[in-house]
Amino acid sequence: MKDGIFQVPEPKNEKILGYLPGSKERKDLKKALDFIRERFEIPLIIDGMEILTDNKGTCVPPHNHQYILADFNKAGREEVDSAIESALNAKEKWESFHWSNRAAIFLKAANLMAGPYRQIMNASTMLGISKNVYQAEVDVVEMIDFLRFNANYMTQIYSQQPSSPEGQWNRLEYRPLEGFVFAVTPFNFISIAGNLPTSPALMGNTVVWKPASSAVYPAYYIMQILMDAGLPGGVINFVPGQGSLIGKQVLDHPDLAGVHFTGATGTFQWMWKKVGENIAKYRTYPRIVGETGGKDFVFVHNSADVDEVSTALIRGAFEFQGQKCSAASRAYIPESMWERVKTKLVKATDEIKQGDVEDFSTFINAVIDQPAFNNITKFIDFAKNSEEAEIITGGNYDNSNGYFIEPTTIVTSNPKFKTMEEEIFGPVLTIYIYQDETFNETLELCDNTSPYALTGSIFAKDRHAIDLANKALRNAAGNFYINSKPTGAVVGQQPFGGARSSGTNDKAGSYLNLLRWISARTIKESFTPPKEYTYKYMLED
Repeated sequence: MKDGIFQVPEPKNEKILGYLPGSKERKDLKKALDFIRERFEIPLIIDGMEILTDNKGTCVPPHNHQYILADFNKAGREEVDSAIESALNAKEKWESFHWSNRAAIFLKAANLMAGPYRQIMNASTMLGISKNVYQAEVDVVEMIDFLRFNANYMTQIYSQQPSSPEGQWNRLEYRPLEGFVFAVTPFNFISIAGNLPTSPALMGNTVVWKPASSAVYPAYYIMQILMDAGLPGGVINFVPGQGSLIGKQVLDHPDLAGVHFTGATGTFQWMWKKVGENIAKYRTYPRIVGETGGKDFVFVHNSADVDEVSTALIRGAFEFQGQKCSAASRAYIPESMWERVKTKLVKATDEIKQGDVEDFSTFINAVIDQPAFNNITKFIDFAKNSEEAEIITGGNYDNSNGYFIEPTTIVTSNPKFKTMEEEIFGPVLTIYIYQDETFNETLELCDNTSPYALTGSIFAKDRHAIDLANKALRNAAGNFYINSKPTGAVVGQQPFGGARSSGTNDKAGSYLNLLRWISARTIKESFTPPKEYTYKYMLED
């Protein structure tokens, strides 16, 4: 299959289904929710084989932590060593595959996920991490898009070739990295959990994949789909377990070639430091790619539409319980608009229904686990006890059956208030009211308040105000939105990532991310090599 210049199918964003009452997809999803309910055991998958260990964990629905979905096996030192060895052993054969064979596997996985596995993926996402039907659907759709668009980006990269003057042929070969890639994935997006191991693998790398312990359940279904699509054993090795144990062992290995990470800022900084400490022992300098979080903002000018602002704040801050790296966590609203925005915001938020994901009328559900619940409620309690803050929506919480926290809105008189600066990762929005005439100064304040720079948005009808905000906040957000909430990036439309403490800004959902998983080799071939060492300038006059 080398005699041809192949083109992968032109990617299009997968259609998001509506799940309206009586629709086929709604009926199919309810069947899938019933089908996967039976408790089972999730193995490690190393070299394509299922591995069981003596160390177990449980997968529980965050909205009903009295119920166990599955038991999962945790990797120890022996299993981690085996996973690394498996990745290294599989590498030669995998990278020697023609790129079209690699692409075909992931394109088939996308079709399986869009077709027969779609509702299984949605159901496992809903139950496993407490996403409502819409949030689960857009998450699974994004994973499908990653697989299809990445295959196309790969061919775009391969087609970039240097010029060749007469008498020679110059070529660029895009090799995979030497060694293996370590993929560490978060709980909050199935699409990220799938993209982090598959994007390096698409480019010919082999991978050790450590999924978040709180999201092993849906991650296992992704692994099953990849295997059903024909992924050879050892290319991606699935090793749930204790992050600190697995991380240290993997980062100490001399054949580590790259880290693909999404998660906590502190964890990523620890990993980077560990790589630095080990830099002399590695066979090659590891590529470090990470996205770590944000303190994302909505900045409002007094020319903005009140209804648009209110809707953006509610959807941006509270969808999926605010557990998005891109979630709106702080807002700046001019005093002249505040009472109108407040009225609509409070009324709409008070109408939000929270509960079990299987109740399709819910807008938000439960936060992921007890540690997250404890952390988020500490911020709420801090605001309750502060003279610099007022809670105007929510503020209540209950973990007796599920980890439920009401959508909470804090208004502060201090633009440097704790909840304006620190990442919360929950359904908590903090608003600062600024004087209209201090628009420029408040833009500067927004830029300097947080160490993060992931997403942010400006709401205004005044084009001059939009231009000022766009310039002033140029480095404050890697994804900047104009009259749009700061969440919901779409593969192929808004490449995602931020800088500062938000990560390396390698833009998942574009060719830029794939460039990190290759090492280019230049090949120059001369058709008429010189036969004399002398040059013509050396001739006598």
